[in-house]
Amino acid sequence: MRLRDWDRNLKIRLAGETIVNITFWMFFPFLAIYFTDSFGKTSAGILLIVSQAFSVMANLLGGYYADRFGRKKMMVLSACIQGIAFVIFGLSSSPWLDSPILGFICFTIIGMFGAIYWPASQAMVADVVPEKHRSSVFAIFYTSINIAVVIGPIIGGIFYKDYRFPLLISAGILNIVLSIILKIWIEETAPAYQHVGGTEKQNWLRAIGAQMKDYRVIVQDRTFLLFIIAGVLVGQTFMQLDLLFPVYVSENISNQPLLSFGEWSLVIENTQAFGLILAENGLLVALFTIVVTRWMTKFKEKNVFILSSIIYAISIFLFSQTSWIWGMLFAMAIFTLAELMTAGIQQGFISEIAPEDKRGQYFAAASLRFTFSKMLAPLSIPMSAWFGYTWTFMIIFMFALLSAVIYYIMFSKMDKNKHQAVWAEE
Repeated sequence: MRLRDWDRNLKIRLAGETIVNITFWMFFPFLAIYFTDSFGKTSAGILLIVSQAFSVMANLLGGYYADRFGRKKMMVLSACIQGIAFVIFGLSSSPWLDSPILGFICFTIIGMFGAIYWPASQAMVADVVPEKHRSSVFAIFYTSINIAVVIGPIIGGIFYKDYRFPLLISAGILNIVLSIILKIWIEETAPAYQHVGGTEKQNWLRAIGAQMKDYRVIVQDRTFLLFIIAGVLVGQTFMQLDLLFPVYVSENISNQPLLSFGEWSLVIENTQAFGLILAENGLLVALFTIVVTRWMTKFKEKNVFILSSIIYAISIFLFSQTSWIWGMLFAMAIFTLAELMTAGIQQGFISEIAPEDKRGQYFAAASLRFTFSKMLAPLSIPMSAWFGYTWTFMIIFMFALLSAVIYYIMFSKMDKNKHQAVWAEE
């Protein structure tokens, strides 16, 4: 599906979200270092877990309200509140105020409304794009994010340390501008909400209760439940990209030469080294997401998901064995291959099994893979203090291999159900 054939909503979102994401990635990868330096590894890990617990609750509300009140309304509201929180976060790290606690509260609010934004945005794609083109459209949005991951960390590695305040303020302003653009120029795509039961208004606790009931119905599908569990386990690998990795790099790379010719050498500091590693990930994803997604559609989904988890495990093992910048760059290339293998097909997999009137809820339920992964992943930071980096990486390595086993069980169950359905029809 060519870009010029896209729905206008998607064209506007692609441009606006790309610009916002570039600014966001100028500072986001370095926040784990900021909170670790401010609170210590154990406290920072616990606080980040608490932050993600709030995001879990927000995620439960996000899918429900995306279906009930519409994709557009939830996206506009989320972008606006994230913008305000970014501005306050910037002020908490300004020349006039230094308050890591206030910054953490703002970070939590940003995460919560990001969790609300996501299911609405994904459901909008499913609303307006024919099923056969969804994987490629999801892949293009994914590529746009990773273009931001290329540009943002490189700029952030240079300027973040001394210019955190203006970077945060600019992210806030751009999010507010995005909310205004979404409000004015995009149209609602959600099907009419069909209210079941009484007519009384629900407060947020009742909404979460209703959403949990809906999720209980969804996870009664054992195949989908296994999909979520496997996703949470393998998520412990790629969630470390902005948690354990930056802390590990900052402690193991210090003024290390990247290139040298005779007496001349290009030396990089720890934040610049991590910015380079993250930019490599973003560059490879931006260049190869669409190609690899098309390539992966030629293979059975079962083989792709299982092999992706195994390659994630290999990359984590390689990271644990090196403190050399070029070794980390090689490990990141392997890591990125695993990421690319499922980047497009997993969204298509979800949209295939989701009823049209519950797409927001299904995407929200599926996104719990990432939300729960984010909630558990910060444990790696205090674990690195308790057990050391080698054992911490090995535990994550085992989680990735276990996810491959669960994917195998899941697809075997799917195949069995399909065969039973065919026999029933005959």
